[in-house]
Order: sequence, then structure tokens, then C-alpha cells
Amino acid sequence: MFAAGRAKYHPRDMPDIVSPIDDQVAYSFRELSEAEALARLDQATEVQRQWARVPLASRIAVCRDMLRRYAEFEEQYAEQLTRMMGKPLAHARGEFRGPMTERTTALCDMAEQALADQVLPAKAGLRRFIRREPVGTVLDIAAWNYPLIIPINVVVPAVLGGNAVMIKHAPQTALVADQLEHAFTAAGAPAGLVQALPIDHVTVAELVARRRFGFVAFTGSVRGGHEVYRTVARENFVGVGLELGGKDPALVLPDCDFDHAVDNLVDGAFFNAGQSCCGIERIYVHAEIYDRFVEAYVAKTREYVLGNPLDPGTTLGPVVDAAAAERIRGHVEQALATGARALTSAADFRVPDLSACYIAPHVLVDVTHEMDVMREETFGPVVGIMKVADEDEAVRLANDSDYGLTASVWTQDVDRGLALLERLEAGTVYLNRCDYLDPGLAWTGVKDSGHGASLSTLGFLSVTRPKSYHLRTVTS
Repeated sequence: MFAAGRAKYHPRDMPDIVSPIDDQVAYSFRELSEAEALARLDQATEVQRQWARVPLASRIAVCRDMLRRYAEFEEQYAEQLTRMMGKPLAHARGEFRGPMTERTTALCDMAEQALADQVLPAKAGLRRFIRREPVGTVLDIAAWNYPLIIPINVVVPAVLGGNAVMIKHAPQTALVADQLEHAFTAAGAPAGLVQALPIDHVTVAELVARRRFGFVAFTGSVRGGHEVYRTVARENFVGVGLELGGKDPALVLPDCDFDHAVDNLVDGAFFNAGQSCCGIERIYVHAEIYDRFVEAYVAKTREYVLGNPLDPGTTLGPVVDAAAAERIRGHVEQALATGARALTSAADFRVPDLSACYIAPHVLVDVTHEMDVMREETFGPVVGIMKVADEDEAVRLANDSDYGLTASVWTQDVDRGLALLERLEAGTVYLNRCDYLDPGLAWTGVKDSGHGASLSTLGFLSVTRPKSYHLRTVTS
């Protein structure tokens, strides 16, 4: 792990990162004690005071150059990512070349507008404006499923806003925090501005209780979100951003572009082995095209190649670990035991015996909302498809969920689609698209899917605070 410029620490624990590829230890990393973590926090606090005085143009230049510095190690980093969490190697490269680059560039492009002073109309003898100031040091508790782009959503606007950032990454993908730290430091950020923070949950709580963070971001489960929210609120009056689970629905209407809908909804369900908070887990298809849709959907699903994610021909890798695999299989088994049918299963694929983490894509029909697979976040390569009589039934079922991250409607009638999108309870709604984050739009959820917003100009609001300037320029 990169250590240049850091506060020194001594080995405490050496947690293993067990690869889902073959159940072998891929990497180990050192966790910090509370005292060692506090030393890093002290460093971040001091560096942040200096960084806040750096002109915005220079901050933007560092963030842009961070991409170039990351690219210098792209192949090494991509292989690490694949070995840690099982994403096919081409997809690991794509996470950097695609959304990480797109989001960083977009956030840099909008930073000047997002952070500009809000100047009030002129008044005789007065000058008044509102300026965004950094909140200080940001703690980002990042998830493993998209280990690059999840922290980027927080780190880049925070750095642009004049903050320091400490990344407590998921243990399964802990090395990614080091990758990002190294890239920022190589790009000219002062040592300690962006830091990996390899600590356990107990130490996280201990640090948060010291009231040293200006904002805490968490990506993960609903249960984890509740724990983080309570921990922060117990000792702090600071912002908390929660990007939690999803059970995202798609509504497919008879006038959809049929092939486009099938192709995109298969990809939306199974890309990244279904381990996406905005992946498609529920599909409601109008009865008029239901049989045809299911037949085409199954045929497209069977095109996946399940295998070792380091092999170039693999398009679907393992899920992240054995516990996740057990939970996913439990959802499928419960559905089958209560009346569902699996139209694809392990029998349709060559399932590697390298580990228990390889799960074939499952397309389930005859599902109901009494089944976990249609109510709880499965977070795996499983999708349930239901026949609906009309749009009203589709909307009712789509909204019958504790989650509300994204939802999509598939129709060529834009006005009709927009009217349905307005009825759906979700933070992001799509027409003829799914499983994509546009960095120009706010990323947010309703119900149990989260709290706050990242990306877009609104994403800068969480990592800055308003300061009002009221100047009397004429005193006589």
C-alpha cells in the first residue's frame, strides 16, 4: 500500500482479501489503531486549512491530472480490482475509462458554476453575497461493488470544494483507496489531502464521536445506513449522505422499441453480476407483449459467459463472496418453493467450480410480491418478471417497495412515458434507459434508498456550507 507522505503507523491487524475467483487470499492490508487513525486525521485537518486557500483553478487542475496519473497504473489497478471483487477484467478497465473519467471531468467542468458566489441585487451602500466554504474533512465510507466510481462521487466534489477526504473503503476492496490516494498525490495534491483510512467499524465510530468531520458519506446497506446515521447524530450536527439499497423496477409497455428494451433490461439486470444498487431487479411487462418479451429476454440472457473474470471471454464473473452467494441463492430457493419458475438456471451455463461465488443468471416468472425476490434487495444476477394488465397496475406494483432509487419506463410515446415517470416513487426515473448515472443530474433516492444527493451541481452542497457576507460599504 502506498505510504508516501502519510503519518506513520505500525502493523495492527492484517485482514485478508479473499478473492471470489478461487477462494484464495489475493491481498492483505494493515488496519490502523485509533491512535494511528487520529494521527492521519490530524494531518488531514492541517492540510485542509492550506488547501482551502488554493485557487479553484488549481484544485480543478489537480482533479483532472488525477485521471492521467491513475491511467499510468491502469492495468495493475484493474487486475487488483478484478481479483478483489470478481468484476470481469474488461469491466474493471471500463469503470475507470468510462464513468470514473466521465464523472470527474463533468464535476470539474461544473465546479466554477457550483461554487460561484451568489450575489444579491445591489442596494445603496451595501454589498451582499453568499459564498460556499469547505466543511473541513470529509469521511467517505465507500462500497465494494463499484469501488472506483462510488468514492469518486464524493471525493472529487469534496476536493474541488476545498476539503480533505479520508476514504474508509470496504475491506473487500481496501486497496482502491490507496490507488486513489496515490493518484491524487501524484497529481499534485498535498500529502494527506486524500487519504486511505483502513480501519474497522469500531474505530470509525470512535473517530466520528470526536466531532472532527464536516460531512460523512456512506454507501451500503439500509442497516448500515441506519447505524452510520445514528452514530453521527449522537455527537455531531453535520451532514450525512446515505446512498443505500434499491429494488429498481422497469415498466415495459406494448409500444416500446422491443429489441432495445430487451437488450438494455438484460444488461441492467446482470451487468456486474447484478451487484448494482440501480440494477434492474423487477420487470413489469404489459400482458399484450409479455410472452414474446419473456422468450426474447431468456434467449438474450443465455448469451452470457459465466467464468473466471480474468479470462477475456468472460462476461459474467462471480459475486463478491460466499455470504452474498448464499443470500442470493436463498432468495431464489424461497421463490421457487412458493410458486415461481426459473427459466434460466445453472443448467444453462458452465458454472466454474473454483469457488461457491459463481451464480448463473436467473430469470424468474410467476413471481409475486410475497416473495423476497420481489421485495428485498437481492443484489445478484436474479430478476423477476411479472405480467400486468395495464399501466395502473404496473405503477402500483413498482411503488409497492420500501426502496426508491431508480425506476424506468419503456415506451416510444414520450408524453405517455413522462406521465408515468411522474407517478413513480424514485430519486431518478428513466425513459428507455436504466442502470446509468448522468453526472449532470443529482443522484438521490427516496424511502429506504437514501438521504441527500451527490453528483450534479447539487452534489457540491453537501461538502460545502453557505457563508453570508453583509458589507456596509457607505457609513456616512
